[in-house]
Amino acid sequence: MAKTTDRVWNRIKRRGRGWVFVPKDFLDLGSRGAVDQTLTRLVEAGRIRRLVRGLYDYPKQHSRYGDLSPSLESMAQALARSTGSKVQVAGAHAANMLGLSSQVPAKAVYITDGPSRKVAVGNQMITFKHAAPRSLSGLGTTAGSVYQALRFLGRDGVMNDTIQSLRNTLSPHDKARLLQLQPEMPAWMRPAVNRIAKDARAGGG
Repeated sequence: MAKTTDRVWNRIKRRGRGWVFVPKDFLDLGSRGAVDQTLTRLVEAGRIRRLVRGLYDYPKQHSRYGDLSPSLESMAQALARSTGSKVQVAGAHAANMLGLSSQVPAKAVYITDGPSRKVAVGNQMITFKHAAPRSLSGLGTTAGSVYQALRFLGRDGVMNDTIQSLRNTLSPHDKARLLQLQPEMPAWMRPAVNRIAKDARAGGG
């Protein structure tokens, strides 16, 4: 048991403050029972924090405010790992995260290839909606977030400044990945993606 505790704690420390995790992240280090006991002991010792049943974090700290809240994205990704699924931020949330919309969504909604469910963490609700494969292009990637944001903005909402913003902020890798998603995109979106990833296409010869 002591060996499992040391291994779990060492992994948490290596990942650093701000990491959100679930018991499944440690099952290569010990049995589920041993991992659960270890996490309970670490919570009782004040080393980690239990956010909700089965979800923990190693909180970032502020000199004045103490433990800080984890990001919705990190919690959603950890919860997805617990079911062996992938998630993608959807719609307005994707557009807001990418700086394409000032609209702050009232709810955190993620599409997933896993089960639909809602998880309350403190005063926040994270909603997972199972989606058809056609809606899951680029699942779990930045390119996938761009795809969701463009779908939310719609044909008439993708302006020149939207395209320029994405051209300036996306990495060459993300642009290349976005181009790979084109066959799964609606026809109206493809010219916009060509403009966003123009330099990636040129670089790829």
